[in-house]
Amino acid sequence: MKRIHSGITIKREQVDIDHAWTKALKETEIIRSRVQALLPLSTTRVPYILLSESSINYGDTVVRQGDLYVEKPSLIVPPNNPQFNGFEFDGEQGFNQNSFINFLIVRGVTLPSLQYNNQTNTLDVYEGKLSAAIKHYSDLLQRQENVDTGLLVGPEDVWQFSLLIFICTQIARNVNADIRRLLDEYHKKQE
Repeated sequence: MKRIHSGITIKREQVDIDHAWTKALKETEIIRSRVQALLPLSTTRVPYILLSESSINYGDTVVRQGDLYVEKPSLIVPPNNPQFNGFEFDGEQGFNQNSFINFLIVRGVTLPSLQYNNQTNTLDVYEGKLSAAIKHYSDLLQRQENVDTGLLVGPEDVWQFSLLIFICTQIARNVNADIRRLLDEYHKKQE
């Protein structure tokens, strides 16, 4: 009896993860990418602002500000054993970090880093629609001449997936520069 119940639970987790991932892929939008490249040989701090339509107060926007720390987002890494700290996967979604990692591996998704550490600094409500919040934070980053912080929009209930999509696009943007840096490092060591 336990085995059947366990199988149903695992299948439900897979459906929940699949639904959450699909939702995040469809609804995540990167408004403003980070300009500065990620560091392929050390930890990179990536500040972000994630905006989501509030599921509680219609017409308001949830503002999640924080920092993602990506350790060595290079192309050459040890075996696939990613760690996600601060992503709160064991919350209301009904699945945990291990289920999420298995979900990615089964679909052939590998993440070019060993550790992703999210630190949410603030969680606020912007009293206004999502479009107004996008304009407000875009203008704010522009006025501050902030080239480090990414601005993205994603569903409130799968914000973790939106953050991963964001950081993976940042890593993908830097592939050519990373290869150049890795080759330069290799040549320096050979000299």
